[in-house]
Amino acid sequence: MTSVQSNSIDSTMTSKKDPAWKYNYLKDPKDPNAVTCMFCDKTTKGGIFRAKQHLVGNFKNTTVCKKCPLEVKEELLSYMNEKKITKNESYGNLLEDDVEYLRDEEEDYSLSINQSGKKVSDRRGKEVVSTKKAKKGPMDLYMFQGSQKQQGQAGGSKFRQTNISDACDKEIRGRTIQHIARFFYQAGLPLSTTRLDSFKEMIEAIGRYGAGLKPPSYYEMRVPLLQKELNYTNDLLKGHKESWVTHGCSIMSDAWTDRRRKSIINFMVNCSLGTMFVKSIDASSFVKSGDKIYDLLDKFVEEIGEQNIVQVITDNGSNYVLAGNIHLLNYLNF
Repeated sequence: MTSVQSNSIDSTMTSKKDPAWKYNYLKDPKDPNAVTCMFCDKTTKGGIFRAKQHLVGNFKNTTVCKKCPLEVKEELLSYMNEKKITKNESYGNLLEDDVEYLRDEEEDYSLSINQSGKKVSDRRGKEVVSTKKAKKGPMDLYMFQGSQKQQGQAGGSKFRQTNISDACDKEIRGRTIQHIARFFYQAGLPLSTTRLDSFKEMIEAIGRYGAGLKPPSYYEMRVPLLQKELNYTNDLLKGHKESWVTHGCSIMSDAWTDRRRKSIINFMVNCSLGTMFVKSIDASSFVKSGDKIYDLLDKFVEEIGEQNIVQVITDNGSNYVLAGNIHLLNYLNF
């Protein structure tokens, strides 16, 4: 090593706060991201933070320096102990040198914490528990951006020593909910759907699964998933059906016209447990016929159980009035 190099290295080290600079130097002063080890002459990418990992060893991100003296490892390890941060803490505690050249998410050298909050063992055999929400870091931004179809959209944010976690969280959430909103717009779904509990449960379920979730196929939505949902709905109806027998119920029919001018009649059953939708029928071909409406209501009464019905509630249209008169005449004749 020449004297010029040595002077340059000394000035570089004195300008840094990290003790690891005593055992590393920059071959190229214009590239502070590439740090070279004085013991084995290996150059690592990632600033002094990655260089420390190289000297201390036992990190998956770098190879260990086999020529580093034990007292140097102990010195750096002691320093890292004082400055250690976990994935659940803010990036505001990082040293300026570490933040400036940070490109990978930091790995705690002394313990491993599961983001779900479960107990895991650190490298000293001590159990630790994490209950805090894991913060997003610069690597999360990079990985999310790489998954987009248009790489030109939304560049990464600047690295700052303060509030970097909040900034990353906000930007990642913004990109994620934009995809959700785009799905609603393209599918023409009503925005009031976002108020449903099932929508919130779906988002939470996706979050618990994590990255790599394969979406349901058209066949799965049309056959097995639909059948499971039907079975689930029938299970919900069991309690209502028991209440129909015990306390009685009311049949409710509601007629309306959709955008294609089809006349739809919804049938519901109300009891002490609440109102349950049962089925919907397209009555466009006979909605104005009192006889047909009476037959339709009569079949639904038999389906629910005539002995369980207290009253039938319908619209006050002339067709329903006629259906009521037919029922009255049949009752009197009987």
